[in-house]
Amino acid sequence: MAETSKVRAIVRRLGSFSAVGAVAFVVDVGLFNILSATLVPDQPIVAKTISVLAATTVSWLGSRYLTFRKLRTRSIRSETLLFALTNLVGLLISTGCLYISHYVLDFRSTFADNISGNVVGIALGNIFRYFAYRYVVFNGPSDRAGQPETEPESTRAA
Repeated sequence: MAETSKVRAIVRRLGSFSAVGAVAFVVDVGLFNILSATLVPDQPIVAKTISVLAATTVSWLGSRYLTFRKLRTRSIRSETLLFALTNLVGLLISTGCLYISHYVLDFRSTFADNISGNVVGIALGNIFRYFAYRYVVFNGPSDRAGQPETEPESTRAA
């Protein structure tokens, strides 16, 4: 019975992570394309950096208050710092894919920039981010003790 509840918790967390990620993805891709078409048309790395920063804000709110709310044990300052560092690595993964495609392989079309930065880069970055969020940023004590997930005392309704 305990295994079933553990599997359900993992499935719920992955579903929530995916929903939050979908919203952040829309923000990232939408803003990237708007910026690429208007304000910084010849600077895809700048456009991608700005769009990832906006999407990261959406992701932090969703991760903190939805996906990993039962696992939060750190101070908001510590959690925010770890989240920012994790997303910096995610940004480097995404912009690295875009850089290689755009500048090294010389695929300079909007389509190529979207595939490299918004498909390949985001996919690889999300795999990294999920495990970093789960095991570094929002690592509640219940998993270390082998206990089922419960909401920390400080976040329970009175």
